[in-house]
Amino acid sequence: VQLQASGGGLVQAGGSLRLSCAASEFISNYHIGWFRQAPGKEREFVATVSRSSATYYADSVKGRFTISRHNTKNTVYLQMSSLKPEDTAFYYCAASTSVAYSSGRDSFYKYWGPGTQVTVSS
Repeated sequence: VQLQASGGGLVQAGGSLRLSCAASEFISNYHIGWFRQAPGKEREFVATVSRSSATYYADSVKGRFTISRHNTKNTVYLQMSSLKPEDTAFYYCAASTSVAYSSGRDSFYKYWGPGTQVTVSS
């Protein structure tokens, strides 16, 4: 499966953005996760949604971000609200068929898209 993330941009602190992850085939076959990487930092888990729409979040975004899937559109969304400067990063979506997808470890995600930049100004 090929993935393409979009929707990134520049936003002020406290603002909102919605990222989209479009898949080249049936996204319903995969658990889909969002990860991010800031300059000089390791890639970190943000959120994931299972094939059955169960959701898991990193503590740092819980209550501010919402992940959802629209299988008929082969798309997963990440709605980001109350954005903070520390949310600034390159955001990637990834697909997994592993039972360990909810661990948040990126090694369990086999397919990755090229990512989209999110910049939050203070």
